Amino acid sequence: MNAPVNLDGLEVGFDVPALPGMDEADIQTPCLVLDLDALERNIMKMGDYAKAHGMHLRVHGKMHKSVDIAKLQERIGGAVGVCCQKSSEAEVFVRGGIKDVLVSNQVCDPVKIDRLAQLPKLGARVIVCVDDAINVADLSAAVSRHGTQLEVLVEIDCGQNRCGVTTPAEVISLAKDIDAASGLKFSGIQAYLGSAQHIDSYAARKEKLDAAIAQVKEIVSALGAAGLAPDIVTGGGTGSYNFESNSGVYTELQCGSYAFMDADYGRIKDQDGHRFDAGEWDYACFILTQVMSHVKADRAVVDAGLKVQSVDSGLPVVHRPRRCGVHQLFR
Repeated sequence: MNAPVNLDGLEVGFDVPALPGMDEADIQTPCLVLDLDALERNIMKMGDYAKAHGMHLRVHGKMHKSVDIAKLQERIGGAVGVCCQKSSEAEVFVRGGIKDVLVSNQVCDPVKIDRLAQLPKLGARVIVCVDDAINVADLSAAVSRHGTQLEVLVEIDCGQNRCGVTTPAEVISLAKDIDAASGLKFSGIQAYLGSAQHIDSYAARKEKLDAAIAQVKEIVSALGAAGLAPDIVTGGGTGSYNFESNSGVYTELQCGSYAFMDADYGRIKDQDGHRFDAGEWDYACFILTQVMSHVKADRAVVDAGLKVQSVDSGLPVVHRPRRCGVHQLFR
């Protein structure tokens, strides 16, 4: 076997595909590229917006799954903490120094509940969602074993048709269970309408959010009348944050994709009919790839296949096309 070839400090076969200061043409592809200037502009813009509207911004960590970026969102964007989707993600953020974490999901497996119940020992505020009374009892038993406390939100199904309860009576019943449970604190509700986030028409998106907000207002009013006024009413995403922030009832936004942006969100229209990528948000994350074959006149084959890309919202689109055979950026 031949010895690895060293090219100006890059040991082929062993080192990472890029080094600081390397010329773009020398980077090994496919490679993820992050525009830090664009990222920081997006982070500060959303932070300023939330502050101007009297909202807390709890950024969604599932978008980047990076402690460093979450800390940047706290430092220059004023984020109060992060959302994540499961106990293991919560633990990574807490151990990395994020001290306010919401698992914006239900945690029902006994091992995962036990793991979550121990995180407050690391000095973090930990919040979790429920939509079932049995889950409340299981969470309470776990924190009682470990001598900790979890804050709990009742999840509202406001049109997603997935997790969550729908009526004020169901919410009040769960809130009372949480309030009475040892080691748990009822802190409010989560009402996130994920199915509306990528509706490109502003009017159609508004219709969905108007209905959800009306439902949330009814529930918050009922909780107040029952002596269980919520401290937190959380929800909202990159596609809907302007609706929740102007609702008069939400206290917190859960936006995630705004920081990197993507082509699917880029096509969303604002109130004036402008696309999100026409000035509202900048693209900050790209795949650097290059053409491997162009023998077909109408087709170029690149070295970034399906396992390199996320295609659940459609294929990436060319951001900066160049001559065949050299690098291209895709968003």
